[in-house]
Amino acid sequence: MPTSPSSSAQAAREALAERLREIRLDAGLTGHDLAVRCGWHKAKSSRIENARTAPSDADIRAWCFACGAGEQAADLIAANRTAEALYVQWKRLHRTGLRRIQESYIPLYEKTRHFRVYCSSVVPGFLQTEAYATALISSVAAFREAPDDVVDAVAARLARSHVVRDGNRRFAMLVEESVLRYRVGDAEAMAGQLGYLLSVMSLPTVSLGVIPFEVTRTLWPLETFNVFDDREAAVELLTAQVTVTAPGEVAMYVKAFGDLQGHAVYGSRARSLITSAIDALD
Repeated sequence: MPTSPSSSAQAAREALAERLREIRLDAGLTGHDLAVRCGWHKAKSSRIENARTAPSDADIRAWCFACGAGEQAADLIAANRTAEALYVQWKRLHRTGLRRIQESYIPLYEKTRHFRVYCSSVVPGFLQTEAYATALISSVAAFREAPDDVVDAVAARLARSHVVRDGNRRFAMLVEESVLRYRVGDAEAMAGQLGYLLSVMSLPTVSLGVIPFEVTRTLWPLETFNVFDDREAAVELLTAQVTVTAPGEVAMYVKAFGDLQGHAVYGSRARSLITSAIDALD
């Protein structure tokens, strides 16, 4: 796996910083010259150029105009915003509530044809029931001190899940057995959620595997991640959402998913594990 899930974002920041350095050199300016023209401390130029500080839109405009390259500012600002979107703190995403982040995934879901979903802690969002999603999103909102729009956020999550049943899509989903045992909500909510998993296993577009506790592992449990076609991966950390777009890194997540599939059981064996988890709720 990549040494850091945010390495795609860092690589994008470094590429932008290198481009800014080239613009300065092409203008025949030193870092001190640039700082004087921009009206900031020379250390700021160094921090931006070495990708230690992310520049603002205003910083990029000032840099480009100081170097006589004002026509490049718009493209560099767009690249900077793309880099920032690759690693986004949940605090920032949830500052206006959780409904919008649920709805923001819809365009990506609509255009994706092959989903690979691995969950090590909770049931995949695509397969969550209303009661389970309510309990989960309520705990997320409380922990992250987000505005309370849980009802709307749950409705948005359930609405976007239509992609599982609509259109020509394939869903390969893996969960650790622990997902079946963790109590998210009360026993009734868990029973309903586990029962729903049994029902969706019959859908021809869904492949649901469970990785048993007792399996001898060659790959450790990982953070929850989703791979959309072979184009993009999304990784969920405690503090941030990471979008991976570098082909080599996406390939690593595809490889990890394939290795994890080798640990999973399907069909009747998976149903047995789910049923056992239901029975344990009594």
